[in-house]
Amino acid sequence: MPLTLASLVQHSALKLTVRAGADRLDAPVRWAHASELADPVPYMEGGEFLLVTATNLDAENPEAMRRYVRRLAGAGVVGLGFAVGVNYDEVPQALIDAAEEAGLPLLEVPRRTPFIAIAKAVSSAIAEDQYRAVTAGFEVQRELTRAALAGDGPGELLTRLAAHLDGWAALYDAAGQVVAAAPEWAARRAARLTPDVERLRDRPAPASVVVGDTDDRVELQSLGTGRRVRGALAVGTGAALGTAERYAVHSAVALLTLTTARSRSLQGAEQRLGAAVLRMLLAGQPDHARAVAGDLYGGLLDAPFRLLIAEASDPATPASLGEAMEAAALRTGETLLTVPEGDRLVVLAADGGAAVAACTAYAEAQEARTPAEGTKTEEGQVVVGLSAPAGPIAVSAAYKQAEQALSVARRRGRALVEHEELAAGSVLPLLADDAVRAFADGMLRALHEHDAKGRGDLVASLRAWLAHHGQWDAAAADLGVHRHTLRYRMRRVEEILGRSLDDPDVRMELWLALKATSTASAPET
Repeated sequence: MPLTLASLVQHSALKLTVRAGADRLDAPVRWAHASELADPVPYMEGGEFLLVTATNLDAENPEAMRRYVRRLAGAGVVGLGFAVGVNYDEVPQALIDAAEEAGLPLLEVPRRTPFIAIAKAVSSAIAEDQYRAVTAGFEVQRELTRAALAGDGPGELLTRLAAHLDGWAALYDAAGQVVAAAPEWAARRAARLTPDVERLRDRPAPASVVVGDTDDRVELQSLGTGRRVRGALAVGTGAALGTAERYAVHSAVALLTLTTARSRSLQGAEQRLGAAVLRMLLAGQPDHARAVAGDLYGGLLDAPFRLLIAEASDPATPASLGEAMEAAALRTGETLLTVPEGDRLVVLAADGGAAVAACTAYAEAQEARTPAEGTKTEEGQVVVGLSAPAGPIAVSAAYKQAEQALSVARRRGRALVEHEELAAGSVLPLLADDAVRAFADGMLRALHEHDAKGRGDLVASLRAWLAHHGQWDAAAADLGVHRHTLRYRMRRVEEILGRSLDDPDVRMELWLALKATSTASAPET
């Protein structure tokens, strides 16, 4: 406990008597200082117990004492000790009244108590308090170290830290998401501080900031070394941290930084193992992949999973998506296999799990900030292709599905496209590709040139005939011509193109070419 005026009054050897401000004796004393200056305020820092004999004071002048005491109180002096039997036989009433009016504790110091005795008592008490704080800090450091070495994650460390602070503690990952909190109710409180954590992340480590509201005082500390912040620690308390609490927080920051660095090294090893497992799966060797995966990735391969491919011009963008997915997987205990490939990231994640949901949420948030569908994807934006649910024997097919979905997402300006969306939707949007348009223009060029010379409406006739599945009467009625005229036009189409309309592949290519160019105005069914 810090030294207070009440502690000095209770000190039997000092024999101090309270003359004013008895209700404010709980003020902590930072130091004891003797000064006979008429105005010692310029030399005060706040928290002092000022000792005087009134050598240079008109202590019986009420107005002078009011000014003097108000100056002391405004400077943060916590108490005034007045020595009797030196210049005054008793404490002047003017000084007592001024002290009561200003709310400044006034203690009478008897002649037999030298100021040096009070200074020694204050110094000794402060030293003892600091020693207790340091000793308690080292004990907490040992507790936190044992918790960190237990290997059960950061939860136990945060629990012990929160108990020591009589508050709460939370750990954030590099993306600003809450990884763990203690007690459990603190997770919701900590989640509200994500914007503050994100701002802290932009500053070089180590960095700290104090935030808070009417509920508590929160201190955020960055984790990491150098310019890369690896996470953050938040501690919430009812008041400012004392010396012992400060030791505990600094110890937690150091331990969590080391744990994070160790985790990054382990993560690198896990990624190398994951890359080997993925290569085996793509090579059609699921049994070998399962043997190599062991306990680390074995559970992931035992249930349906999704394969996603994310890419962006800025390699940091897929990495940030990966961090968001890893944080989601960590919170729910899911296994996640991530393999960085240059500016790409390949991920195997449990179907229907939190990691896939985090990927979807990440993409939706990005699309909410970008132009409408169909525009070119801006530099640095993530583009994701997501396969259908698959198992170990179908990873190669899932990879192709993710590649196809990624290609469509890139072309449409979408942040994420699922392969199932392509399978369930229409093929027509895929015809927007420049290569498809070039093929269609080349295939239909001769027919357009024929029509441009006024020799007949072959393109419109072909469109109507294909739209009616080769039904002569229905197509001729739509065109407003006789069916024999339509038959003649279709023979001319075959002659000009050099291809038979009896071939279903030819009919399919011509129909897709017409859809891709969309130049004719004939009705469609």
